[in-house]
Amino acid sequence: MSTSPQPEPKDRPARLGVGVVGAGRVGPALAAALQLAGHRPVAVSGVSDASRRRAALLLPDVPLMSPAQVLERADLVLLTVPDDTLPGLVEGLAETGAVRPGQLLVHTSGRYGARVLDPALRAGALPLALHPAMTFTGTPVDVQRLAGCSFGVTAPEELRLAAEALVIEMGGEPEWISEESRPLYHAALALGANHLVTLVAESMDLLRAAGVEAPDRMLGPLLGAALDNALRSGDAALTGPVARGDAGTVAAHVAELRKHAPQTVAGYLAMARATADRALAHGLLKPELAEDLLGVLADGATLPADGSDRCPSCCAPPTTCTRADGASAGSW
Repeated sequence: MSTSPQPEPKDRPARLGVGVVGAGRVGPALAAALQLAGHRPVAVSGVSDASRRRAALLLPDVPLMSPAQVLERADLVLLTVPDDTLPGLVEGLAETGAVRPGQLLVHTSGRYGARVLDPALRAGALPLALHPAMTFTGTPVDVQRLAGCSFGVTAPEELRLAAEALVIEMGGEPEWISEESRPLYHAALALGANHLVTLVAESMDLLRAAGVEAPDRMLGPLLGAALDNALRSGDAALTGPVARGDAGTVAAHVAELRKHAPQTVAGYLAMARATADRALAHGLLKPELAEDLLGVLADGATLPADGSDRCPSCCAPPTTCTRADGASAGSW
């Protein structure tokens, strides 16, 4: 359950007829959550077979209609369409007279604030940007995951209480984001969540290639602990060869990735450089070790794909080689 204080009765939205324009993974889940709070889904629009199935699953018996018909029937309209589609949709609805004065128009794009709804505002609508910081599956589990989910909220000051009340009714936690900060806010979420999926998927692929039969079982406890530590301690939670300055180990990683998964090398190097920078800035990586490490990362970005010109002992280039016997660099 949400830990936010419940809005006073005078600040709560009246029971509303809810419409959904764009039955992707987000809209039907939010409408279902609003239904649990006492609002009434009245119409939904969806084009693809998948969107129609989602609507039927999460909003059974709610009729499928065109976007204009959804706006005609609804007091609160959820515009849950892709970011690049949203501006044109709003302009089109406003130009055709589909928007009614006093109608709550809510979009769920992380990228945009309330200004993208200005054409509807000029037509008399009440604009709200409510972005759930959550990944959606298009199944009923999404409604449960909204409990405690943060929402990035942007709206005119006079609508702030109504926007926050709607979020709380869906089980979420409102977090006020200024109009000008929306792109940065959304970039931060994409960096953390979307790229995490890519990193985990690539890690599982590499573990399978290394002979691990259940990479998900191996990674689950490790990644869970890493995420928990990072959320609790930030950069102090950094561990591993980059944070320690183990240049030879990092060079060996790069050499193996070039042989077995060359498509992952660029990502590994970029993340290793970012990790090294943060470890240095927070005193975790010793400056005397950073030079060799950064040299490996720089050489790794330009090394031939076949891994030639490498030390047979530690896989590093001659300038940063540390042989297994501890001899000085470049002696081979």
